Amino acid sequence: MEWLTAEEWSAVALSLRVSLWATLASLPLGVFVAYALARWSFPGKQLLNTLVHVPLVLPPVVTGYILLVVFGTRGAVGGALAEIGIVFAFRWTGAALAAAVMAFPLLVRAIRLSIEAVDPDLEEAAATLGASRMWVFATVTFPLILPGVIAGALLAFAKAMGEFGATITFVSNIPGQTQTIPTAIYSFLQVPGAEDSAVRLVVISIIIAIGAVLASEWLARKAVARGAGL
Repeated sequence: MEWLTAEEWSAVALSLRVSLWATLASLPLGVFVAYALARWSFPGKQLLNTLVHVPLVLPPVVTGYILLVVFGTRGAVGGALAEIGIVFAFRWTGAALAAAVMAFPLLVRAIRLSIEAVDPDLEEAAATLGASRMWVFATVTFPLILPGVIAGALLAFAKAMGEFGATITFVSNIPGQTQTIPTAIYSFLQVPGAEDSAVRLVVISIIIAIGAVLASEWLARKAVARGAGL
């Protein structure tokens, strides 16, 4: 007897797919925003910082509704994208978008802390030798913050795996298409006799969450230690 049923495997596979794409797609923007918040002074910096962290305190259902309004097929952005064949609403791509939005604050925060742990004098020294800002970042800053970037990515991945409210509001709960682990657990709990399926998926979620937190904490400490030792 297989440990997971076909429906359970489908939810696990889709969750991994959604979380991976959500993390990879948001990583470049996350690094840029984290660097801007850590190193630059500009008008609206506090507003940007607030907007980045709003998904942490906003009810996920509200975030999902906003995504539906903006990226739905009748939304200002979603309608334009639909004309060129890019659809988010009620698709797995929409689940990835919702997961990315909800995980983005954790990603940015971890990377920002790593950047702030790097001595700015190291970057200034490289700049005085004639290196461009991009070259300084690529050869000095990024290698030092890499553990923090990985830590942030792991946290974002784990958060994306556990996203429920925004996902079910934006893309519904369609088995095989948008049903991730959290929404599958919700569905199984509504069906008498399906508690075993829910428990198995809960165990998988707990293992992934604990592993991601432990790994990110270790990498974050490594990043701070590396920055302090230079």
